[in-house]
Amino acid sequence: MESSVATVLLVAVLAANLPFFMPRIAGVIKVESKHAGWRLLELVVLFFLVGLLARFLEGRQMPVHSQNWQFYATTAALFLVFGFPGFVYRYFWKRRRS
Repeated sequence: MESSVATVLLVAVLAANLPFFMPRIAGVIKVESKHAGWRLLELVVLFFLVGLLARFLEGRQMPVHSQNWQFYATTAALFLVFGFPGFVYRYFWKRRRS
């Protein structure tokens, strides 16, 4: 059980930072500059994909427990916290230009 929890946490951290490091929309559509709205949409889609992965892994080991809105609000906030390093890198990191 601990390995599936670690797997979901690792996938969540990677997925939360992915929109800020990929220059393409959904990794497929090449654009000149990807706006923050696209990054937010990708973040929401990846949140639901990680949630589906977690539900699948839970269902393989035990019966899936129903959750209330508090659980989803907490996991969404945690997903945003996981994505903070990518956000800082994309929008706040000062790059030296020659």
